[in-house]
Parts: sequence; C-alpha cells; structure tokens
Amino acid sequence: MDRIDLFRVFARVVESASFTHAADTLGMPRSSVSAAIQELENRLGTRLLARTTRSVAPTPDGAAFYDHCLRLIADMEEAESLFRRDSAGPRGLLRVDMPGRVGRLLVAPALPAFLQRYPEISIELGVTDRAVNLVEDGIDCVLRVGALEDSGLIARRMGELALINVASPAYLARRGTPRRPADLTGHEAVHYASPTTGRVEEWEWVEDGMTRTTCLPGRVSVNSAEALVACCLAGLGLIQVPAYDVRHHIQAGELVEVMPRWRAEPLPMTLLYPHRKHLSHRLQVFADWLEHIMAAAVA
Repeated sequence: MDRIDLFRVFARVVESASFTHAADTLGMPRSSVSAAIQELENRLGTRLLARTTRSVAPTPDGAAFYDHCLRLIADMEEAESLFRRDSAGPRGLLRVDMPGRVGRLLVAPALPAFLQRYPEISIELGVTDRAVNLVEDGIDCVLRVGALEDSGLIARRMGELALINVASPAYLARRGTPRRPADLTGHEAVHYASPTTGRVEEWEWVEDGMTRTTCLPGRVSVNSAEALVACCLAGLGLIQVPAYDVRHHIQAGELVEVMPRWRAEPLPMTLLYPHRKHLSHRLQVFADWLEHIMAAAVA
C-alpha cells in the first residue's frame, strides 16, 4: 500500500472512530486497516491512535498528523485531476445522501444524463429523511433541506423549496375548505415528526412579513415524507409540503392546494461536504449538476 493510501486509511479511521466502521466504508478487511495503521505508525516512529475496547481516538501526534493528511490527500486528488480533466475526465466513486423524495422524484430520474456525461463516475446514492453523519459514514456530500446547525462543514446553497398547503378532495368534502388561517379551527393535520429529534412540526404561515404558527390537532403522526403524502392522499388531514412533491397529485385531482396566500416560508436546500483545501473534480461537477437540476425541478 502506497503512502497516500495509508493516509486515506488513517483519515477514515479517525473520522469513523472505529477500525470496523472504517473498513466497511473503505470496502477493506478490518485486518488490512489495522495493518495499514501499524505500517504508518512504524514509518513515522510514533503512535497515532489510542485504542480501547470500545473506541479509537487520535493521540496528540495523531491529531496533528490528521490535519496534514487531509491537506495531502486533497492536494494529491487535485494533482491527479489536473491530468484527467482534458483526457479521461473526472472519475471515481461519489457517496451522496439526500432526503428520500428528493432522491426518488428529482435526482434519480435525472441521473442517467449525468452518468452518460461522466462515464467514469459512479454514484452511491443514499436516500433517507434521517440526518446521517457525513464524516463518520464516509459520505462525500449530503443534501439537507431546512435550517442548518453549525457542523463545521462547507455549505453550498442549492436554492429553496416552496411549501404549499394541500388536502385530499375527500377530506375537504367532510371538513370544508379553509380560506385563511382563521378557518383552520375544526381542521386536522397529519403531523410530521422529525426522524432525528421526534419534534412535531407546527402549522406555519407568513402574515404581514412575520412567520406565525399554530398547533393543529391530528390523530396521525409520521416520520417520513413518503408517509406524510400517503396519509394526506388517504384523507387523514391537511399537510404542508414542498410543491414539487405533490405537483402530479394536484394535476391528477388527487390533492387540492388550499390557502395559497398563506404559505410557510420556503425551505433552503444546502449541499454539505467536508472542509478540504481542494474539492475533487468529481464532487465539483456533481455539485454544479445538482444545483442545475434542483433549480429546474422546483421552479
């Protein structure tokens, strides 16, 4: 194993805090990961990792070396890409994660064109409404929808998702059609509970430039966008949802938009990736393509 590969293995172990997890994300036997770390420590003449029965953490020397590793790996990838852009083009595997319905409805249908344009790139696409740990899981980039917490990651804005209020015709026939927030009395919502925190989202709208909220009653709570839309189609209550998500249901008459003048604030979309001196060429072209796809899809 050459030195840059040793550096990559070491960086992944630090990020995963586990030999086993690092081995899984690298597609290597655990014994090979352990051997790589031992070889690197022998070459450097210092111990890089403190091992316990439950976790692995960098020593002071390991923490300092980890920062150098990231720069060296990024520099090597950038140097390699300089000679590939004009000939073979960007190449390699990209591990990407994004919300389920964004992946299924917007990104997956457009992927054939991307893969045809960049035949040397492979995509490992994870789709989940759960917030994954980008660094520990060895993921190159994640698309997040909504407000962000300070994560120390690099953030690239991908636009906004307009939210609309919808219900099924059957529900509206039973309960009536609300025209304004004051009409929400007597109505029910399908509650969306964050799969990460379990917190139930309140009903929200913008009025006179101010965001206002209210708690609507509801007998059903879900923790995925797929289930939210399915329950609304079943007539279980009102929901607030990205417009792209239900466009075809509205066109088919399966759902109806209500209170169009009383929408919630749009949700920001952000692509997150680890801090690097340089981005790999494959991640650069994917980010540019994704921004274009998202802008066209949510317009």
